[in-house]
Amino acid sequence: MHFDQFYLGCLAHASYLLVSGDEAVVVDPQRDVEIYLEAAKRYGATIRHVFETHLHADFVSGHNELALRTGARIYIGPSSGASVSHLAVFDGFKLQVGTLQIKVLETPGHTPESICLLVTDEEKSSRPWAVLTGDTLFVGDVGRPDLSKAFSPSALAGMLFDSIHSKLLTLPDNVIVYPGHGAGSLCGRNLGTSRSSTIRTERLTNYALQIKTRDEFIRQLTTNLPPRPNYFPQDAQINRDGAPALCDLPELTTVKAQELYQILTEGGVAIDVRTADEFAAAHVPGSINIPLSGQFASWAGTLVDLDSRPVLIADNTEDLEEARTRLARIGLDLERGFLENGVQGWAKAGFELGHFDQMRVRDLNARIESDGARLLDVRRAVEWQAGHIGVATHHPLDGFKAKLPDLDRHETVFVMCKGGYRSSIACSLLQRAGFKDVINVIGGFDAWTKAGFPVVAEEMVAA
Repeated sequence: MHFDQFYLGCLAHASYLLVSGDEAVVVDPQRDVEIYLEAAKRYGATIRHVFETHLHADFVSGHNELALRTGARIYIGPSSGASVSHLAVFDGFKLQVGTLQIKVLETPGHTPESICLLVTDEEKSSRPWAVLTGDTLFVGDVGRPDLSKAFSPSALAGMLFDSIHSKLLTLPDNVIVYPGHGAGSLCGRNLGTSRSSTIRTERLTNYALQIKTRDEFIRQLTTNLPPRPNYFPQDAQINRDGAPALCDLPELTTVKAQELYQILTEGGVAIDVRTADEFAAAHVPGSINIPLSGQFASWAGTLVDLDSRPVLIADNTEDLEEARTRLARIGLDLERGFLENGVQGWAKAGFELGHFDQMRVRDLNARIESDGARLLDVRRAVEWQAGHIGVATHHPLDGFKAKLPDLDRHETVFVMCKGGYRSSIACSLLQRAGFKDVINVIGGFDAWTKAGFPVVAEEMVAA
């Protein structure tokens, strides 16, 4: 048997290829499917089977394109309501591919149709070797229970508790856990950085598995849930129907500076994919900075509507194509195109450039000590609770779309995140909303703590 894990850092998404003999199985494929076709070809195999552990909400799956191009059958758990051609698989369903056996475990909770896949390599042992847990069980976390229209978060959390304790925790300790996501995913709250684990390790270290009672599990899983991005239900529906092939998308076209000016004047969207430093130095006023260097697609989906038809701004063709692919992975299929000649083209057309200052943490500390500073922390709640600067105001970036921070738009606002990526996005959104003087804190909270400056924790504040 051959086994490959493909990890897509931009979405913190893990997908899998399993091969035995001349047949291959793909689990939870990303939208651009060439990587699986090429890998199967290297092994001398053809993709015959595609499993979805659930209908993904945070990205568009390539299951339909794989099926169209290879003739593979798609397998999805019951209660999915999927219209794409598929076989609904129930608890105990087994697929035999050469010496490879895949057994379906129904594990509703993250979504009603969620399944896990128990893998046995019969060439080596009759005992199960690994379990592909999708979004049911992560390294250090479990899936969020608020993605269903049919069931309340409490009902799903109860299902999740039952699934974990009746199915996954009954597996042998040495079974390897391969989850559907890693750290940074929006499908959980505090996922670990490791890309695999074991049942034993999760039993001992995963906070959610330490909760003893079902009622307490439900309470903790449904308290202080992070905002659900607006695009999640849309992506789930795209996956329910089957997404069109990427090759069917139209070519990117150029947008002249004058046209972009009109688009922005009318409330349209432009996404600048350059680095935070480049954006701070010079940018198109009203554009949103989401650098390619981080979790670009997740943040684009969180902050920009899928039907917004954004214009891309980049320095080169490679970055434009990369951005286009990443956006397509979440269903943000561009129609408008990209700014002709980028920021330089904007300036040459006679339009004014925007900018904002950046400040190092030592200078920020001096400013706070001398005359105070309006400091905005845009990290997630769990990061803020673990430690923050005493004078800071907290407003997570993932809440900006619903409501901007309630601050004076004429006041100087220093913006901080963990390392400077999210704070640059926040600065661009604040400028777009009319804030006159925003300053990005270079290195963010990591640089602040490394320099030894004081922090407080949520527990200290509560006391």
